[in-house]
Amino acid sequence: QGQLVESGGGLVQPGGSLRLSCVASGTIAKFYTMGWYRQAPGKPRELVATMTIRNNTNYEESVRARFTISRDNTKMSVYLQMNNLKPEDTAVYYCNARWLDSEYWGQGTQVTVSS
Repeated sequence: QGQLVESGGGLVQPGGSLRLSCVASGTIAKFYTMGWYRQAPGKPRELVATMTIRNNTNYEESVRARFTISRDNTKMSVYLQMNNLKPEDTAVYYCNARWLDSEYWGQGTQVTVSS
């Protein structure tokens, strides 16, 4: 089985920054597409950003200019640098790894943007 462990969430004021990290282990290989999703209270889970093994990226439109996804395949890790955070970014952020019909989720890390 594969495992994803996130870290880096927390409370930040509007306009602030956070960096989320996710480490993959087990049966998750480096060619998996890695990404971040989020779920706010009362809303469905939504894509934030993904990155393929070839470094092709996909962003949700509202974060495109503010968030940056990156990965380090030697460390089996994916990161999400979040700048200029807004209250509407408040959510539980989940790390995701997928390849064909194989998919894994992390346990989630809370990000709260509030003054």
